[in-house]
Amino acid sequence: MAVERTLAILKPDCVRKNLIGEVIRRIQEAGFTIRAMKMVRLTKQEAEGFYAVHRGRPFFEDLTTFMSSGPCVPIVLEKENAVADFRALIGATDPAEAAEGTIRRTFADNKGENIVHGSDSVENGRLEANYFFPEHEIVANS
Repeated sequence: MAVERTLAILKPDCVRKNLIGEVIRRIQEAGFTIRAMKMVRLTKQEAEGFYAVHRGRPFFEDLTTFMSSGPCVPIVLEKENAVADFRALIGATDPAEAAEGTIRRTFADNKGENIVHGSDSVENGRLEANYFFPEHEIVANS
């Protein structure tokens, strides 16, 4: 199985609740390697650009308003089967439907403010990581 990269974003609710350290601890305990990380404050326009694939969907306005409401922490993660494993770790988009013990089930308040973003494919993981990090900022395996 090949090593994959995925993008996680610790969303504004995660930052506001002071859960950055706890969520990162869970990610690292699950075997992910952090290759890049920073704290940013997205403008509304940047949030709309990142979530452009969802433009026209009913939740787009609320999502982009929320994602630009406070600082967030994009993180490039790497491990074998990273995309599927990360999505399993964070749980379903709606925390009420997420499996017991997942990050969203444990910490999220609702479907709109659900603590963390995870890429849904290897290709999107690459594209999404590049939205926040030029390739030279992603630290290679040492």
